[in-house]
Amino acid sequence: MAENTTFQAAAYTAQGAERESVTLPATLFDGTINMPVMHQAVKAYLANQRQGNAATKIRKYVTGGNQKPWKQKGTGRARQGSIRAPQWVGGGTVFGPIPRSYAQYVPRQVRQLARKSAFNARARENAIFIIDGFAFESPKTRILVDLLGRLGVADKKVLILTEGTKPNVFLSGRNLPTVHVMPYSDVSTYHILWSDVVLIESGALGSQLEPAEGSEAGETRPKKAGGARKAASKAGAKKAATRGAAKKAAKRPAAKKRAAKKSASKSTKKKGK
Repeated sequence: MAENTTFQAAAYTAQGAERESVTLPATLFDGTINMPVMHQAVKAYLANQRQGNAATKIRKYVTGGNQKPWKQKGTGRARQGSIRAPQWVGGGTVFGPIPRSYAQYVPRQVRQLARKSAFNARARENAIFIIDGFAFESPKTRILVDLLGRLGVADKKVLILTEGTKPNVFLSGRNLPTVHVMPYSDVSTYHILWSDVVLIESGALGSQLEPAEGSEAGETRPKKAGGARKAASKAGAKKAATRGAAKKAAKRPAAKKRAAKKSASKSTKKKGK
């Protein structure tokens, strides 16, 4: 299902302030939704998560059973060749699992089509939000929780796609069970369909939004009083140092004059003798 449509997405600042809506790029958001391809991609993703380590032993690998439990005839019992046969307790397993790979290969173009279809499915639901930029100075879960609360998606599963790797944003959302943070380039069809809402950083889509007027990100933060005091103390120390150096420089010529006078008086005394 493909239609020539344009999608609008709500835009917000990193602090949750609403901005003008943004037109999503038509190359990716063109209305294409291919259900069979998305099913194939998700099934392959889940299969590739399996390790395939399950293993059992057939009768030749089970310890023991090197001789017949009893003779073939004359006992009245059923004939047995080994106590490690499959019908014995502790015996080998018939047709049991062995280590194997569950990996499934999906062609690159099929993966791209599935990813594109998942994005278009979320765009049709108006579940894609654009954030002008994530600039976390340090990991802080509270900042991310406040942002989701202002957007009204705190009770939903949220996928946050950043422009490149941003460790501070990842660490801020790592402890939230309904939030998943990852680079935009690493997102898969499974992650998009897992989420209820997708937050995309504007730079990841190739259109950098300018900072909104009056936003906290654009304003310069006032310096702390302690920093101003330190700067003032440093300036005072510099002034005192320059004054001391000037005094020393002024004292040096006077000391030289005194030394010259002393030497001249000594020479006159020697001549008078």
